[in-house]
Amino acid sequence: MVGANYTLRDEIREYWSERAATFDESPGHGIFSESERMAWHGLFARHLGPAEGRSALDLASGTGVVSHLLDELGFRVTGLDWSETMLERAKAKSAVRKSRIAFRLGDAERIMEEDASFDVIVTRHLVWTLVDPAAAFAEWLRVLKPGGTLIVIDGDFVNQGRIERLIVRLESLLARRGRGGNGTALSGDLAERHRSILARLPFREGARAEKVAAMVEQAGFCDIAIDRRLGAIHRAQARHMSLTRGLVRQVQHRYAIRAVKPVD
Repeated sequence: MVGANYTLRDEIREYWSERAATFDESPGHGIFSESERMAWHGLFARHLGPAEGRSALDLASGTGVVSHLLDELGFRVTGLDWSETMLERAKAKSAVRKSRIAFRLGDAERIMEEDASFDVIVTRHLVWTLVDPAAAFAEWLRVLKPGGTLIVIDGDFVNQGRIERLIVRLESLLARRGRGGNGTALSGDLAERHRSILARLPFREGARAEKVAAMVEQAGFCDIAIDRRLGAIHRAQARHMSLTRGLVRQVQHRYAIRAVKPVD
């Protein structure tokens, strides 16, 4: 029996720890081509400018995919994740690549860093898992330096547009005929746990870009921009997915939000 002190945050940590072993094997998580790598570099360069050795915090860094992209650009990177299993894989990958990334165990909603510690904060697919988004955004503002930049890369993975619904129905039809799927779907148990966790989170109805941007602004950020120009990334990812999954990737509500901490 789960003890009374076992919280939703603990459940989320265990879920991602179990995903760690195969995390990099899924297109959209790991980097599968040089074209995708360059597309990510382009997104970060567009919103962050030259790295010039500035400090960057990769929140919920997982196996270190985004951390390594930032390191390649010349940022001085810290990766923070509270799944020890994810961190073990991130550190092993970093050792092989001889990177300068510092990986630390920690909660993205309760960062144990001093005020104004980082020039840049980047998150990828973290927002939907936040238990207290407003408090998290305020915490991210706190640890950014004045004039520092936040990049939130996320999407609404709950609501489906008309085109996406048509593609999903096509995929279901192909699966029934034994022609669908590409081995990247979650197993029954993991899928059910994913649904259970999502149902108890603030963004259970979908993390729409406008809603997230409004909350980021309420936390005190300024110069907020929603960037939906992620086509180069999604096209590169789609090449390593089934036809239907690749089409879905390119029509989903996915975005990057750039925000800046005001200079006092």
